[in-house]
Amino acid sequence: MDTIGNIRRFFKYDEWANREMLEGLKRTENPPPRSLKIMGHIIAAEDLWLVRLTKSTQKVVVWPEMNAQQLTEQMDILTKNWNDYLKGLNPKLLSESISYTNSKGEPWKSLVEDVLMHVIMHSSYHRGQIALDVRVSGLAPAYTDFIHCVRQGMIESA
Repeated sequence: MDTIGNIRRFFKYDEWANREMLEGLKRTENPPPRSLKIMGHIIAAEDLWLVRLTKSTQKVVVWPEMNAQQLTEQMDILTKNWNDYLKGLNPKLLSESISYTNSKGEPWKSLVEDVLMHVIMHSSYHRGQIALDVRVSGLAPAYTDFIHCVRQGMIESA
């Protein structure tokens, strides 16, 4: 599979894993507040990176306060927007550099391909935090391992 195909595949996994985690939180009568906060951050950060890539206007704060229903609504919008962006990926775009200012106010430049990989890894990192938080609360977290996604046929195997 080529680089663009892999990136699209990883974003399908990311969407699946985020939705699994969110659905797991929604099934809980009282989801841990910290887990909802982190899930909100995952969605907001993915939105922020898309804003940076498309040079559009940021609409969500990086650490929003949202309930499970609001998170689901934001996830639906985010998924559509990422899918639209990913349709236009090409080798030239992957090798381009974008300039942006991070949340600390520092100016940076990064390759589009590196930003895309960061989005995937950042979300995975925070899903791990949610899983730990859910377990500490005495609940069972959603099973979001990559290989489980492949085994379930949610994305194609390499």
